Amino acid sequence: MKTTGTLRRADSAPSPIRSLAWAPRWTGDGPRFVDELVGWLLTAGRRPYDGQVTLLEHALQTAALATVHGARESLVVAALLHDVGHPLAEVASSEPVEVLSHERLAASWLGRYFPASVTEPIRLHVQAKRWLVANEPGYVATLSAGSVASLVEQGGPMGAEEVLRFQSEPFAAAALSLRRWDEEACRPGARCASLEAYRAPLLRQLAPGR
Repeated sequence: MKTTGTLRRADSAPSPIRSLAWAPRWTGDGPRFVDELVGWLLTAGRRPYDGQVTLLEHALQTAALATVHGARESLVVAALLHDVGHPLAEVASSEPVEVLSHERLAASWLGRYFPASVTEPIRLHVQAKRWLVANEPGYVATLSAGSVASLVEQGGPMGAEEVLRFQSEPFAAAALSLRRWDEEACRPGARCASLEAYRAPLLRQLAPGR
């Protein structure tokens, strides 16, 4: 939905992914990592999102919609984590970091711990909005005011060549589903599972070797 802008890095500066001080540190203990991630989500998720819900409420509603629609577990986890790039960007914005949009920042950091089936729908979910606006008449009318405003910043509707490139992405269909749930998940007071319900899926979806 809304973006927080881009992040810039001087050539000699460290990777933004390594420099984020808040980030949970991998110690070889999957449950401990998930505990730290959940704790951070509870804190970072307090920030307002699109003027109607908090970021955590939005994340939980998106994951709940993925579950209701029978999505595979990796896509449910992607739905839960798809906007972590917003608070990541807020922390990183005080540092000299490379140009990354919120979806790329999230996918880049999460890629250290989760497989492509989780991170690629996240990386593509903004492009999915642009594809939907370009290809489905009336879709733009379903967008929130914040999402309409950010569409211009994100590049507007896709052109023909962009459409073809997006459609060739292995996780394009998953990203389109995630995008639809993303737009719907802004309902004040909606009842859905708590963050605690996602501890086991988060643990199961850690990349092999984690």
